[in-house]
Amino acid sequence: MKEKQKKPFKIPHTYVILGIIIVIMAVLTWIVPAGEFDRVVDEASGRTLVVPGSYHEVEGNPVGLFRLLTLVQEAMIDSSGIIFFIFFAYAFVYMQMKCGAFDAAVGAMLRKLHEHKMFIIPLFMLIFGLCGSTFGMTEETFGFIPVFMGIAVALRYDALVGGAMVYVGVITGFASATVNPFTIGVAHTIAELPMFSGLWFRCIVFAVFMCVSMWYVMRYAKKVQKEPRLSIVKDVELSAEGLSEEELMKTEFTVKHKISMLLFLITVILIMFGAIKLGWYINEIAGLFLGMMILVGLIQGYNFSEIAQIFIEACRDIMFGALVCGVAKTILLVMQDGMIIDTFTNAIVGIADTNNKYLSAFMMLITQNLLNFFIPSGSGQAVTSMPIMVPIADMVELPRQVAVLAYQFGDGFSNMIWPTSVATWCGMMKLPMDKWYKFVLPLGGILLALETVFIMIATAINYGPF
Repeated sequence: MKEKQKKPFKIPHTYVILGIIIVIMAVLTWIVPAGEFDRVVDEASGRTLVVPGSYHEVEGNPVGLFRLLTLVQEAMIDSSGIIFFIFFAYAFVYMQMKCGAFDAAVGAMLRKLHEHKMFIIPLFMLIFGLCGSTFGMTEETFGFIPVFMGIAVALRYDALVGGAMVYVGVITGFASATVNPFTIGVAHTIAELPMFSGLWFRCIVFAVFMCVSMWYVMRYAKKVQKEPRLSIVKDVELSAEGLSEEELMKTEFTVKHKISMLLFLITVILIMFGAIKLGWYINEIAGLFLGMMILVGLIQGYNFSEIAQIFIEACRDIMFGALVCGVAKTILLVMQDGMIIDTFTNAIVGIADTNNKYLSAFMMLITQNLLNFFIPSGSGQAVTSMPIMVPIADMVELPRQVAVLAYQFGDGFSNMIWPTSVATWCGMMKLPMDKWYKFVLPLGGILLALETVFIMIATAINYGPF
């Protein structure tokens, strides 16, 4: 008799992984006691804040099978803003790729840089990092992922390098924020600290974390360039194939291409100006992307029917990544519907309440990292955790600025680890989540160690408001 060959274990589809987490959370709504904090509206900021010490159990609302299925639909509706934003952002980028403007621009850049092409990695990671650090840019970078994946492949790295340039770059900047209004600004308001105070220390933090992240990505890129078989994604189809480096070097950068890339640069500038000065968010930026896509198409000589067809092609290409947002949002809705988020929050924040300020500072860091799984929104985590953390900091004579720093680290860096965030980014890259974890977990360990070091330093120097 022939022996049965064992099938090699295959990591489930991203949607299956998320589905397993969703089901686990639904089961927990039948096991974990339901509860909630009292909340009040802060008159000064207009934000709804948690009342410390007000947690109490309430009547449970376990999530059944049919309710679970309807929550998937509700999650898709709740996520529709970001889903359609992804469609429009990618369509703009896709138009630039379709007409060859990006290939031509990369070719021109390579002709200028010659042997210094490796500096493309730290240069763009720093740009994305500064955007995350200053005005909280995160989802706005989704449209750049396929561009940089293509650039990385052309430079004889792999597509993962390009995705990491965007993902690791912007998340590192967001987590080591300097003047991010959505994290530092909200946390400082709640902690009653001068807005954006303590900037000097956060600038040092930003510089160190960005250098480490850039070193890590460059190290992997050099390894893959030297020995392609060491690529983590060598057996994965990431749809990032494009022209070779030699072909790009020979690609003519025409006047139409230059106009298209000028419009790309203008779009980025308008996004920054609109976000900082005009309060733009998803809807306004999506509208800008749509308008610029049409304009670039017309400049390249496409008629409206052709532009419409290109838009459909772009949406089809990015469908997997866009819909991941809705599937991942189901996790949060299940916990909200089952009223167990505040139960987990109450249990987690309790570990930060110790009699030693160094231990409390460290436990605040761990607490905020854990909370980011349950409350992935930066400002949402601030209004939930900071009203509880500030009194704890006062009790152990820990500077409130340290509590803000712990929140900032925990809310940010774990976005590269928790599946609620990773699923969306991997969806954009069409990358299996296990491949991302193989790449990022060593970096995650390094960053967590650095977070701890800076938290301890901040506690030792009594890091204050100025």
